[in-house]
Amino acid sequence: MPSENNKKRSVFGRILNGIEAVGNRLPHPITLFALFTLAILLISALCAALGVSATGEMIDSKTMELKTQTVTAVSLLSKEGIVYMLTHMISNFTGFAPLGVVLVTMLGVGCAEGSGYLAAILKKMVSVTPRGIVTPVIVFLGVMSNIATDIGYVILIPVGALIFMAYGRHPLAGLAAAFAGVSGGFSANLLIGALDPLLAGISSEAAQIVQKDYLVQPTSNWFFMIASTFLIVLIGTLVTDKIVEPRLGTFHGGEVQEEQHLTDLTPQENKGLKIATLVLVLMVAALVILAIPQNSILRNSETGSLTVGSPLMDGLIILLAILFFVPSVIYGRIAGVYRGEKDVAHQLEKNMSTMGAYIALIFIAAQFISFFNYSKLGTILAISGAEFLKSSGISGPVLMVLFILFTALINLLMGSSTAKWTILAPIFVPMFMMVGYTPELTQVAYRIGDSCTNLITPLMSYFAMIVVFAKRYDKKAGIGTLISMMVPYSLFFLLGWTVLFVAWMLLGIPLGPGAGILL
Repeated sequence: MPSENNKKRSVFGRILNGIEAVGNRLPHPITLFALFTLAILLISALCAALGVSATGEMIDSKTMELKTQTVTAVSLLSKEGIVYMLTHMISNFTGFAPLGVVLVTMLGVGCAEGSGYLAAILKKMVSVTPRGIVTPVIVFLGVMSNIATDIGYVILIPVGALIFMAYGRHPLAGLAAAFAGVSGGFSANLLIGALDPLLAGISSEAAQIVQKDYLVQPTSNWFFMIASTFLIVLIGTLVTDKIVEPRLGTFHGGEVQEEQHLTDLTPQENKGLKIATLVLVLMVAALVILAIPQNSILRNSETGSLTVGSPLMDGLIILLAILFFVPSVIYGRIAGVYRGEKDVAHQLEKNMSTMGAYIALIFIAAQFISFFNYSKLGTILAISGAEFLKSSGISGPVLMVLFILFTALINLLMGSSTAKWTILAPIFVPMFMMVGYTPELTQVAYRIGDSCTNLITPLMSYFAMIVVFAKRYDKKAGIGTLISMMVPYSLFFLLGWTVLFVAWMLLGIPLGPGAGILL
């Protein structure tokens, strides 16, 4: 990791160094998550014994009906809690969303890397892409990857590290830039994604508490999110180039660096790259053609949508694994890496063997997240904090900014964007409507806070996986390393996005088609 000579000597730099040092003195991530889990067991038992609870109106995410509910802390050390832990540990692990996504994707991505196809693409990319635009391109791709659910986490983040290394830059800076775009810019996009209709549906139900038949459209935040995309790219680029990468210093990557050393492609590699890429283009073209008809099997059978509830989105991980796998095998065969089916089978075995550390870590991390959700502690904190803000007597833009900060704080404890919104929307949407602000504006404020702290919370589902990616380039890297890299992004995203939000409010610019600031 960065030498002292390369680290920033500013106050901010010393703070980051302190975060890294303290974080990396903590136990191994597996041990740390085990300790977190033990703490949740004890805290849940204490809170349940004290009768800790919170009451508030929440929207049932299944029925979309508003209900007044009292949430009470649940002890994990009670008879029911112990039974829950014993009977759910395996399903917590196997049902942990990122696990299957990562392993299936690695079957294809691992072949792209092992065959040399990915390295060949990077070499070509380096030869034609100006060094100066690499960072904004990676951050931008990270933001845009959100349209394809979680694929940015498992593909773009490790590839971002490889791309930076191909340009002779520190791979952890590339990893950080990609992570910043994918996770910190979670709500920004140039297109309407799967999250938009989910949030809009919850907002509509909350708005109807005050005004019956009020509908928030999936496009209601579109204009603001388009502007946010460029803001996130700008901030992400500046933080990467001016803060994160200078602090990391020079990368001495040993074997990893040698694997990606920039050399000219051999005639066989050139031939393999051309043919494999042609096959990839034809496969993508066939997929596009198949998706065009309104009755396509890739579309939602009821709405015809390609993005919301469609087989295309639901099966995207499998499709991407195939799109990586087939051209990679073709390239490997032509380049002489694979001589037969046994070599390909061995490559698939190797792909899975490299994920051993991730699988071990995820088993513990999945238990921690599941047990924390079962205890209801995060929900109680969210409801209690929201009620406190509501009764604070503060109103207008100041309260809206406090709401952004509150959401960012709660996001450290509750990872699910829709779960938090089902709790917060019935409180804040009607409250802001009473003072003249539209539900669409409140939803924007929520999305800002919900995105910025994704980068620094171990409760984020993919956080453990990214620590494993970082260890590839620095065996000493831990939670402290990752958090110290991502804190600058989180802070500057929160600051810049909030300034944009306030300016948007003051100028009265529509948030989306037909969605204004004031009722």
